[in-house]
Amino acid sequence: MSDQDDDLVPSQTAGYKVGEKKTLDEYKNLDSNDESLKKWKESLGLNAAVTGPTDDPRRVVILQIALEVPGRDDVGLDLSTPELLENVKNKPFTIKEGVEYRMKVKFRIQHEVVSGLKYLQVVKRKGIRVDKTEEMIGSYGPNPTSEPYEKKFMTEEAPSGMLARGHYDAKSKFIDDDGVTHIEWSWSFDIKKDWD
Repeated sequence: MSDQDDDLVPSQTAGYKVGEKKTLDEYKNLDSNDESLKKWKESLGLNAAVTGPTDDPRRVVILQIALEVPGRDDVGLDLSTPELLENVKNKPFTIKEGVEYRMKVKFRIQHEVVSGLKYLQVVKRKGIRVDKTEEMIGSYGPNPTSEPYEKKFMTEEAPSGMLARGHYDAKSKFIDDDGVTHIEWSWSFDIKKDWD
């Protein structure tokens, strides 16, 4: 890992120990008489039949990450294929200064349970870090239907003023409690006085 990527290391919670990794079948058969564990497994979708493409080896498929602004269409980045992921860094988008927004992500989980999925983001301007975001997404089992999961982040406010306007470079990734990076990409945006 290069020095630049040290910004994309998730924080550690003192005393937290990651549980032992299990297969789907092990989770399904785990303490079948324990009612609270049964409800937890249902929340992960472990009791439903899992559908979806079996030739795609990815466990976490990020379909889209978007900026949700009240009264406007979402500004979304399609990340569903490696080709689309590669293209996002060449297409900066505009954010109006001072606007309230929140990010949201649509994703699918395949093949096995993913524990402690997190979103990390570092934003730099002229090579200097100006923001770091770490958002817990949660633990999920493989989607039992074709409907993707969606997670909305906390509402934020874009910086404003003459000094805030300009071009920003960002790097993002999704990582889980096992330290597996499921997707990592670079992208950029411009903060302007207005949307156009």
